[in-house]
Amino acid sequence: MESRYNPAEIEEKWQKTWAELGLDKTQHDSNKPKFYALSMFPYPSGSLHMGHVRNYTITDAIARLKRMQGYRVLHPMGWDAFGLPAENAAIDRGVPPSKWTYQNIEQMRSQLQRLGYSIDWDTELATCSPDYYRWTQWIFLQFFAAGLAYQKEAAVNWDPIDQTVVANEQVDSEGRSWRSGAIVERKLLRQWFLKITDYAEELLNDLDKLTGWPERVKLMQANWIGKSTGAYLEFPIVGMDGKIAVYTTRPDTVYGVSYVVLAPEHPLTAEVTTTANKAAVEAFVKEVANQTELERTAEDKPKRGIPTGAKAINPFTGEEIPIWIADYVLYEYGTGAVMGVPAHDARDFKFAKDQNLPIKVVIVENNNVETQNFASPDFVSPKTAYTEAGILVNSQQFDGMNSSDGKSAIIEYAEQQGFGKARIQYRLRDWLISRQRYWGAPIPIIHCPECGAVPVPDADLPVQLPDNVELTGRGGSPLANLESWVNVPCPSCGTPAKRETDTMDTFIDSSWYYLRFTDAKNENQVFDKSKVNDFMPVDQYVGGIEHAILHLLYSRFFTKVLRDRGLLNFDEPFQRLLTQGMVQGLTYMNPNKADKDKWVPTSLVNAADPRDPKTGEPLQLVYATMSKSKGNGVAPEDVMAKYGIDTARMFCLFKAPPEKDLEWDESDVEGQYRFLNRVWRLVTDYVASGGSSAKNSKPLQVDKLTKIEKDLRRSIHTAIKEITEDVEGGYQFNTAISELMKLSNAVTDASCKDSRVYSEGVNTLVLLLAPFAPHIAEELWKQLGNTESVHQQSWLKFDPEALITDEITLVIQINGKKRGDLQAPSGLDKDALEQLARESEVAKKHLEGKEIKKAIVVPGKLVNFVVV
Repeated sequence: MESRYNPAEIEEKWQKTWAELGLDKTQHDSNKPKFYALSMFPYPSGSLHMGHVRNYTITDAIARLKRMQGYRVLHPMGWDAFGLPAENAAIDRGVPPSKWTYQNIEQMRSQLQRLGYSIDWDTELATCSPDYYRWTQWIFLQFFAAGLAYQKEAAVNWDPIDQTVVANEQVDSEGRSWRSGAIVERKLLRQWFLKITDYAEELLNDLDKLTGWPERVKLMQANWIGKSTGAYLEFPIVGMDGKIAVYTTRPDTVYGVSYVVLAPEHPLTAEVTTTANKAAVEAFVKEVANQTELERTAEDKPKRGIPTGAKAINPFTGEEIPIWIADYVLYEYGTGAVMGVPAHDARDFKFAKDQNLPIKVVIVENNNVETQNFASPDFVSPKTAYTEAGILVNSQQFDGMNSSDGKSAIIEYAEQQGFGKARIQYRLRDWLISRQRYWGAPIPIIHCPECGAVPVPDADLPVQLPDNVELTGRGGSPLANLESWVNVPCPSCGTPAKRETDTMDTFIDSSWYYLRFTDAKNENQVFDKSKVNDFMPVDQYVGGIEHAILHLLYSRFFTKVLRDRGLLNFDEPFQRLLTQGMVQGLTYMNPNKADKDKWVPTSLVNAADPRDPKTGEPLQLVYATMSKSKGNGVAPEDVMAKYGIDTARMFCLFKAPPEKDLEWDESDVEGQYRFLNRVWRLVTDYVASGGSSAKNSKPLQVDKLTKIEKDLRRSIHTAIKEITEDVEGGYQFNTAISELMKLSNAVTDASCKDSRVYSEGVNTLVLLLAPFAPHIAEELWKQLGNTESVHQQSWLKFDPEALITDEITLVIQINGKKRGDLQAPSGLDKDALEQLARESEVAKKHLEGKEIKKAIVVPGKLVNFVVV
């Protein structure tokens, strides 16, 4: 028997035993209910950080608890392994991306296994493995067959020096490419899209089904989908057959339209521009092409525009109005054109003021209609835009209507006249999945001059990434340069054809991985329908709030498409979602510097006199999210070496509720280490005195228990009840561990060491500790004489009878101030409690010589004597 707590020794021993016993393997016993516990799988960057540890510890505690509660648990792990970082690292190091990636996977797998998580490693997958992306490609072809994958011209960020596409995230705040430093341009390229907009309404409506998701996440998704109800209106172009289409949610303001604005890249821009304005317009279009979408739409940037010289007709008024182009209108959004109503839109108002365009009031506040002087300067030329609903004025036959009725009436009129109709529109755009990069799943399409876009036959999947590719980070897709790979015969007609050289966005890989985990080694199909329908949906998904929109929305989209293809029978992939908070560390900050430059690594600072090593300015010490750039991280292996895995787990679970940020504090880590040492001493001292679990199996004669035994048993079953409620409700592990500490104290303080109840207390403490600190719990369970694993035991249920108290602590107050207390039988009525209090030594001492005006009795709690 170990005389002292040695985490490293017992952790290694039990991890080996668990692996030999196969405790973490997924059971397929249909007599048991299933539970699918899943952490968002990591990108294999090479090393785990404390954010990983917190995420996986939360999920592991849930998985271990559910096994003890009788569930067959699927708790898998994999690697989100494709992506630009690996390609860039490979370029920098001169090694293939696959080698760099698999080395990182090996290292991170070893770290995860060292942490002792109850992961079923038989389900492991990596998205960069051909046996995974074979099925990613197969799923793409399902979308293609359903008409949900298509190509079209789309604007991308183009680096003119490296001659390559760069992602939005690779463009800095000055609009420069992260690699070359060149000013990024906007360029039209033929790209692949998935038609997520076909599912916009269902994705929005089904948010109501997600009762286990945080409201904040559902709101973020709803806003991203951005459903709006309005009108599609057409403004004829003077002197041309064409029309400018706009979408507006405020058709009630249409009589106030004083100009229309096209996106600079709109095809009509070149068509409508007059000869006199051509040079200025072309220069403006070129200038705007160098701006990112963020720059063009930023609220704090001035809205710039230029007239085309052309005019359109407001079909409602018959008036000719100027056609402008402006940087804030994007071709990809809506119709690529907007109607300008400066009196009732703040952005339009500022633009009209800057450009000296007419401003016409057509909506007034409800209480201003009768008193409004329509000839007043404030009405003819208002000082601000009135953007609320109100009453229509200057709107011909619609004058006097409220905005709501006006919208409906104007849309109906537009439909009757043939220049508009009602429309529901979404902010959500179709998903651009093309990437002109190497390290991703190749899009399985062959372009034939005779047949067009032809899917690669299923039998020829996967379309594997070739090894002999030169990666430079410059030029177009690296795959396009490999003619032996690109040039192939058409699968349909045999004509010489070319492979698609774009690879897929890595969000594609993570949009279905949770489905593959249910049947990870299936070589013949994407997954067995019976297995995926058995274990899905995921019962508890754990990950960061940063994935609230894209990853979670795309996963929901994939699930619905695959359902409609007959591959599965559920609507949503994740029943419950827990978005855990970040791990923060103490960090030195220079408040006088810009955000990206203000953090100073701890290693560069003299703690006695913290100053910026570059400027000498005083530094502030604050909590900030751990990261390499801030130099404030804590290496998990250092924590494990010093305190052990279970201490790190306990700290991560205890320090803060899982959805809140966690502030790393070494003293709190030490506090958990001391607690585990106390539990160790309590149990080993009990065993040394002859105690064991066998003693706990003897029948308990409740009616013969002493008061001390009853009190201890009440503490035991209170702990079982409270901990169960904490972990089953909102996974409040911090309060559950607080209850464990209370139970430990109660058992330690109890004087009935030879009692059957004391044995129950020791065994209960170890069993309840198991999901949180699995290694020490297993060791202590073995020392108590048990042969089966503690993790194979059933989760305890509390005895309601044990919670009933025979006595209460009755507080005695004089004029509202506590003067003492006494033990009283439970169940006494008010009169009996008052009599007992009057006769107590406490009352006699403090009431002597005083007149009692009245006694206030709160049954079961207190007696308060009001005296003079």
